[in-house]
Amino acid sequence: MKINDLRHRITLQKLEMVQDSYGQATENWVDVVTVWAAVNPISGREFFQAETINSEVTHKILIRYRKGVEPSMRVKFKDRIFTILSVINFQEKNEALQLMCKELIE
Repeated sequence: MKINDLRHRITLQKLEMVQDSYGQATENWVDVVTVWAAVNPISGREFFQAETINSEVTHKILIRYRKGVEPSMRVKFKDRIFTILSVINFQEKNEALQLMCKELIE
């Protein structure tokens, strides 16, 4: 992983229970951390290969290794939202995480 590959700013978010102005508990996405990342759509070849195993992955997002990143989180990139389907310790070196994501279309 080269440092200049990480040229996008993303925000990792997690779902938390918060109180609204009426004292009611509601779920809300809360920012955890903003990091540099490489956001890449999967290639056409990867997409068609993935379709044979019914994969939902639309993007691979690479970030520096950090503890606590979980599939229950999501990624905010500009005005786009991505669900994290899996978190992979890239090359098992504790240097980078590859987030296999699905873009949410609203």
